[in-house]
Amino acid sequence: MRFRLLTYNIHKCIGGVDRKYHPDRVIEVLSHYQPDIALLQEVDDGVPRSSHHRQVDLLGDALDYRHRAYQRNVLLKTGAYGNAILSRFPLFDVNHVDLTVRWKKCRRALLAHCRIELDGHSRRLLLMNVHLGLAGYERVIQVRRLLTTDVLMHTHHHTPVLLGGDFNDVFGVLGRKFLKPFGFQPVAHNHRTFPAALPLRGLDWVFYRGDVSHHHAFAGHSETTRRASDHLPLVVDFDLLPPSSDQG
Repeated sequence: MRFRLLTYNIHKCIGGVDRKYHPDRVIEVLSHYQPDIALLQEVDDGVPRSSHHRQVDLLGDALDYRHRAYQRNVLLKTGAYGNAILSRFPLFDVNHVDLTVRWKKCRRALLAHCRIELDGHSRRLLLMNVHLGLAGYERVIQVRRLLTTDVLMHTHHHTPVLLGGDFNDVFGVLGRKFLKPFGFQPVAHNHRTFPAALPLRGLDWVFYRGDVSHHHAFAGHSETTRRASDHLPLVVDFDLLPPSSDQG
C-alpha cells in the first residue's frame, strides 16, 4: 500500500515574503499535494497575529482531516504555537516528549501511533513530529533525548517509524551521526526547502525505519508554496511492506 506523508513548517500561515496572514494559501498547498499524513510545525492556537484561530482545526476542517493531534510548545502572551499532525488514518496513544534545553526556547516532539488498513489487515505506524533548535549542540541533545524516549525504545524494530519535521540541520549531521545507528534512513539528501522564495538550504527532513520503503520524495515548488510560508513542504511517498514474521 502506498501512502503520502508531508512535513511542512507553515510559519503560522504567514507568508515568508509579504508577511501577511493567509491560511487559504496553506490550505491550497495541502489540497494540492493531498498527503495522507501531514506533520506541521509552527501551528498557532489562539494568537492575535493569526486571528485567534486554532489552526489545527482550521486546516483540518477545511481539508476534512478527521484525525488530529496538537501540542502547544511556545506559550505567548496570548495563545501559543507548536506542532500538529493531520491524518486520514486514526491516531492514538499520543505522546509529548520534552526536548527543551536549558536557556533555550521550549521544544517538544509530538508522537502518535497511526493505524492503516491494508488488505483487510490493520497496520500500526509510529509518527514523530519535531521542530529542533537553532544551535548545533541543542539539536544533538534533542535528538539523543528523542532516540531514548520510552515510546521509541519499546517499539518493535520492524514497526514502521516515520520521523519528520524542521530539523534546522543544513548538512544532515544528525542523520549520519545519530539516526543512522538507530536504523533510520533519510528519504533523500538535502532537499532545499528554505527560504521558500529562493530555497538554498535543506532544513526539513524525513527519516524512516521498519517495514516501510521510500518510493519518491520532493520539495513542493509552486507559486503558492513560495508565498504561503517561509519553508517549502517536503513530500514523501511511502510503501508499506508485508509485516515481518518475527514482529509481535
